[in-house]
Amino acid sequence: MNKNKVAFLDRDGVINEDFGYVHLWQNFKFCDGVIDGMINLMNLDFKLIIITNQSGIDRGLFSEYQYFKMTNLMLNHLKKFGVEITDIFYCPHHPNFSNKYFSNCNCRKPKPGLFIKAIKKYNININESISIGDSERDLIASKLAGIKKRYLIR
Repeated sequence: MNKNKVAFLDRDGVINEDFGYVHLWQNFKFCDGVIDGMINLMNLDFKLIIITNQSGIDRGLFSEYQYFKMTNLMLNHLKKFGVEITDIFYCPHHPNFSNKYFSNCNCRKPKPGLFIKAIKKYNININESISIGDSERDLIASKLAGIKKRYLIR
């Protein structure tokens, strides 16, 4: 069985402008060139998976429902351009705001839990895959998951 080649993308700061805890569609603005970049990655046979920290949920700044609603609007907008997102993995936790059980979760970047979950679920070839993030914690998490090709954008 062939393994999948994946481009792991952070959301805030890579896909959309990071205005801080973006959770409403009217505040969502795609980064310049990101849709064309996603299309180019797909043309190079990459599947697209989003890996994102969303601690605003456990901080009580927005609900999981609001996160899913905005995410669905983003996905529907991307589909209009032919961009298919294979999956989205998110961490709602924060060490200072989550209940004790989740305050030290393995899914919050810079920990690699979400990457490892995606790699197992989609039979991913980590040697051919890439990670694109806007912070060092994005790249630390992907490195810990074994992804060698990592790109920091700002």
